[in-house]
Amino acid sequence: MKRRTLALAAVLIFTVSLLLTSCGGKDRSKTLVIYNWGEYMSRESDTYTLYGQDYEITDVIEDFKTAYPEYDVVYSTYDDNEKMYPMIDKESFDIIIPSDYMVVRLIKENRLQKLDMTKLPNVSKYVDPRLGNIEFDPDEAISNQVYSYAAPYMYCTVGLIYNRDELGMLSDNDPAQVWQTLFDTRWENRIGMYNSMRESIGAALNYLGYSLNTVAAAELEEAKQLLIEQRKEVKPIVGIDDLKDKYVSGELAAGIAWSGDHVVCQQKLEDGGQDPEMLQYILPEGSNMSIDMMCIPENAQNVEAAHKFINFMYEPDVALKNAVYVGYSSPHIDVLNKLPEEITSNNSYYPDAETVASLELYYSSEEIDSTYDKIWQTILAN
Repeated sequence: MKRRTLALAAVLIFTVSLLLTSCGGKDRSKTLVIYNWGEYMSRESDTYTLYGQDYEITDVIEDFKTAYPEYDVVYSTYDDNEKMYPMIDKESFDIIIPSDYMVVRLIKENRLQKLDMTKLPNVSKYVDPRLGNIEFDPDEAISNQVYSYAAPYMYCTVGLIYNRDELGMLSDNDPAQVWQTLFDTRWENRIGMYNSMRESIGAALNYLGYSLNTVAAAELEEAKQLLIEQRKEVKPIVGIDDLKDKYVSGELAAGIAWSGDHVVCQQKLEDGGQDPEMLQYILPEGSNMSIDMMCIPENAQNVEAAHKFINFMYEPDVALKNAVYVGYSSPHIDVLNKLPEEITSNNSYYPDAETVASLELYYSSEEIDSTYDKIWQTILAN
């Protein structure tokens, strides 16, 4: 979820390849290789202000290196689960942070190692119990395995970010009402769409009243044609992280957004002396909830350091820095007590049990993965 532009991602992929090649003559037990979404970890020292509260953030990778000076760290980023997926065969990463449906896919393909929870006391102590009863897969046996292979890092919902001054306040959570703006030709060249298969197809399916995991040919065809028509007539701006500044500047009037990106956009407005409430976020019924998780690939070469890193990410001060910097919802119960109530009480950011039950997680199966990929490639070709 999250995330860098394609050009930057390509540069970083090339960079990490060079770095890993250069590690060929080194003892890999002294190097930790991390592959994460862009802009998804605190990598700077600064003071962030949220609703009048100041928070000091630092580069948590440097903090880890200070705590564990025996390790070098190679850190690179991607901007989409589907772009990360083929890279884990080409390179040996010790930590990856895919979304839930991709975690399920990797478990089914035997491409992840089980976590040793005896080495992750912070995870056991601090993980939010509201994430304990999530259905990750229709197969209960598969669903129950997920937390054996993955530790929650951040989570979010998918909704509409919009400019209140231009669209007015939206209050109807009916998906057909929320998402109609994405397909309205009045907003030609001013709609933002994620360059992400599941989010884009999912929004179209939710708008049409279908499941985010449907494999019904007629329903998927309708969603495909809707997105093709949108590209031709509405001409949305497609991107990931680069969309945030376009919302803040007013270049974009509305678009699909992860809830955490809305938080970041409001921070940017406040930092610029503007009204953060200018950008609003509304969560449609039946939309997506997504959990990104820290995992250890099957071909990882430094499993010991990987466990230390996951546990370190659950240190209360580290988890707070990441939550403040990233803007996404934290699975860390201590963080919830330190963030402003305006954020933690927002049901779109930290959904209650009733809201969670109304949302869908993306599922992964051979049929879903192949079918949705073919549809996405067709959409991109138009």
